[in-house]
Amino acid sequence: MGADNKVVKFTLIKINTDQFAIIESAFKLGDDVNLKIGLQFGANRENQAISVKTSIQFEQQAVPFIMIEASCFFGIEPTDWNTFVEGKEIVVPKNVITHFCVLTVGTVRGILHSKTEGTNYNGFVVPTINVTELVTGDIRL
Repeated sequence: MGADNKVVKFTLIKINTDQFAIIESAFKLGDDVNLKIGLQFGANRENQAISVKTSIQFEQQAVPFIMIEASCFFGIEPTDWNTFVEGKEIVVPKNVITHFCVLTVGTVRGILHSKTEGTNYNGFVVPTINVTELVTGDIRL
């Protein structure tokens, strides 16, 4: 997807698990759990790629007990990449970056499941997240 809902051709070229930790001493059974989510974006002109990093923390009383951070790297077809270039900036349309965020959050969800499978922490699942509320416009890099 792209500007004016034009299709932007891309490939998921790489996934990194940047951080994963469980801090058992910070978890107290029965206490309320809060979720904190962060998004970071990057562009690589040379490789014509966009990156989305998602960080998620499960917290109790503002202290994290599960931390996960993963990045997805999306290669953009050269003709579509050229539509992102505006002088010195790379401008990724809102609908494209939102789609990349949805894919990255889903990837984080799967990494969390895989890393906690067979543990008492497997019940903590990244909920569905409306990334359209987090991404409010085009991203300028």
